[in-house]
Amino acid sequence: MLNRNTYLPGLSRRDALRALGAGFGTVGLAGTVSANPAARVKNVIFVFLNGGMSQVDTFDPKPMLDRFHGKTAPGNLPATERKTGVLMRSPFQFARHGKSGLPVSELFPHLAKMIDDICVVRSMSTPIPNHEPSLSMMNSGHTQVGRPCMGSWLSYGLGTENQNLPGFIVLSPVKPSIVGPPLWSNGFLPASHQGVFIPTHLEDPRKSISFLRGPNTGTPLQARELALMETLDKMQLARATVPDPEMEAGMKAMETAFRMQTESPEAFDLSKEPESIRQAYGDSPFARGCLLSRRLVERGVRMVQLYFDNGNPWDHHDDILYHRKHARTADQPIAALLQDLKSRGLLDETLVIIGSEFGRTPMVEVGQGGEAGIRSANGRDHNPYGFTMLLAGKAVRGGTAYGSTDEIGMMATEGKLEVHDLHATVLHLLGIDHTRLTFKNGGRNYRLTDVAGHVVPGLLA
Repeated sequence: MLNRNTYLPGLSRRDALRALGAGFGTVGLAGTVSANPAARVKNVIFVFLNGGMSQVDTFDPKPMLDRFHGKTAPGNLPATERKTGVLMRSPFQFARHGKSGLPVSELFPHLAKMIDDICVVRSMSTPIPNHEPSLSMMNSGHTQVGRPCMGSWLSYGLGTENQNLPGFIVLSPVKPSIVGPPLWSNGFLPASHQGVFIPTHLEDPRKSISFLRGPNTGTPLQARELALMETLDKMQLARATVPDPEMEAGMKAMETAFRMQTESPEAFDLSKEPESIRQAYGDSPFARGCLLSRRLVERGVRMVQLYFDNGNPWDHHDDILYHRKHARTADQPIAALLQDLKSRGLLDETLVIIGSEFGRTPMVEVGQGGEAGIRSANGRDHNPYGFTMLLAGKAVRGGTAYGSTDEIGMMATEGKLEVHDLHATVLHLLGIDHTRLTFKNGGRNYRLTDVAGHVVPGLLA
């Protein structure tokens, strides 16, 4: 029996379905991931702190920066995007937390209480220091826009556990960064696997999906309209001499939107949460996004991607002390999300990824910097050569630090990971061999990890 966890050599999954006489949209793909014994998790929440969180000020302390503060960095360091000067110590204090004793900056006092459930990956790297290509790389495995993002690959490979909700949902107060929708694009995959963007700036998130309901919703007239549309679509498909994936994807999108009319208002109704839970998360657009993330994976959404805010808010070229403001917004909701998932048993089957597109330099930036164009005093430039990401969930080694950067926190040294390695490991935890989840486009097979990537056993519990 062919299901979403079956792969045939030389064929993409969709080609295999068509070869067996089942066109796209005719095979039920959801609800079978639990049948795959290789799957360690069922859902992914990616908390994206867009802009570039500084590793040496958060989860990768470097005593050498205290010792050599104000001195020139040793050795021949790689070029940075902007001019940098002497080494700069972190203005934030670190302390050890949990049974593991992992060090966490004072910026994250709530998240520090959950550190034993977190694997701190200190050796991430990415090939380019600019926001747009690095955001694209972290999302789609390629520096140029146009490739399918990870959420689309997961939706394509595994479907959704809940046919009344999309398999891939993106949450943000407003569209993040100047890249925007390409970050959740389906690329060349069928259009039904594109991420569904839901803004979280409204106090009542149900208003963000009000477009799903109209004056005829639930009436006999709507039923007649939908029946007519289905008839016309089937007539069009019957005339087609070759498969029409765009038509089939459009049909599937309309079917999902119709089913969402019933379930999505309840899923986005935060008033159903106890007051104690809402207070634990806090009351901000990002906090609402964290709470919605739990509610969505709880209802079977395969992947939720949560962006911190518009633009590149963690991009502190001019003064790293601004990290304090954003960490105050991020810390409590993220910790509440992990604790909430854990208390419900959902952290056993959910992988939570927390991080940015790159890190920041241990040297102070000099010259003009920051969105305000002011002269840098305590800022840090982009650093793609060595930065930190957090992984949380029962499937990873909580309370451990994987890999390391050099003595000043500039370069990944031990256990260096590329973005493709992270993606390969995520797919592995979901029961997917990253080399075999492919899609043929333009005469060649593509995959999320391109022609690279390896599963990292050191991250796995």
